Amino acid sequence: MGEPEPTAPAGHVPVLLDRVLELLAPALDRAGAVLVDATLGLGGHSEALLRAHPGITLVGLDRDRQALRLSAQRLAAYAGHTHLVHAVYDQLPRVLDELELPRIDAALFDLGVSSMQLDLTERGFSYAQDAPLDMRMDEEDPLTAEEIVNSYPVPQLARVLRDYGEERFALRIAQAIGRRRAEHRLTSTAELAELVRQAIPAATRRTGGHPAKRTFQALRIEVNSELAAVEAAIPAALRALAVGGRIVVLAYHSLEDRIVKRSFAELALDRTPPDLPIRLAEAGPQIRLLSRGSEPATEEEIAANPRAASVRLRAAERIREAA
Repeated sequence: MGEPEPTAPAGHVPVLLDRVLELLAPALDRAGAVLVDATLGLGGHSEALLRAHPGITLVGLDRDRQALRLSAQRLAAYAGHTHLVHAVYDQLPRVLDELELPRIDAALFDLGVSSMQLDLTERGFSYAQDAPLDMRMDEEDPLTAEEIVNSYPVPQLARVLRDYGEERFALRIAQAIGRRRAEHRLTSTAELAELVRQAIPAATRRTGGHPAKRTFQALRIEVNSELAAVEAAIPAALRALAVGGRIVVLAYHSLEDRIVKRSFAELALDRTPPDLPIRLAEAGPQIRLLSRGSEPATEEEIAANPRAASVRLRAAERIREAA
């Protein structure tokens, strides 16, 4: 007999839920509105949005089949107007084409690792629990964190830790991994976390949270090609937005947030030549920014939901079609 299917945690609270509802409401308060939840997860944001706007159609994407099963149970009451699709969010254009949805009214991205993935020890995302070095968001993908730490040349491994973890001691950590794997294959999150702790100078260990945090972030991003997916997905979602449509993105580290900021800035720019006395409509901004920079969570929200501590929210509304 197989293991019982896990259920959504009773205390699971979607990050910045009230703000997400507030920002997307104007785009969803119209007949036949289409919402894309590009990172469905356990379905918490989607459930609240469906409850607030019962007439909408939901397109929910997730690369994690376990998350899709759980969210399908959670959203069963809305099954008549939901499409839950096993896909990475950079596949959004294909999904919309297959569903014959040329335009959408709202898009939500809650980037990074989901609460379910963190909570399931055996998935190997957490440095706080011993588990196999996996970190795959889609368990059918071939590349695992174990494969990376045991097969990447030390300079390549250092680059991953530096570029994706913004780890100052990337080379020291990569060299320590290289020495250890020469003795035996690394397979355990606990062993890797302790190895990273030992590789970092003692003075640094005492500040900035768990010493392995940046290494685990970097490996997770590399395993799942997360930044490449964000680079493709945000512009694709912006292109799909109808006039009056809105997008909200929740990012949890600077690398993701930088990509979102750049994608938004490109379409928020007025490209009228500076020497013209009037603004050209066809050269004006395509989107209007709805957030001033990136919005953090309030102290109250962080106290109630610690996973909101690092979130940065950006939002925009399409105000005209592309020329």
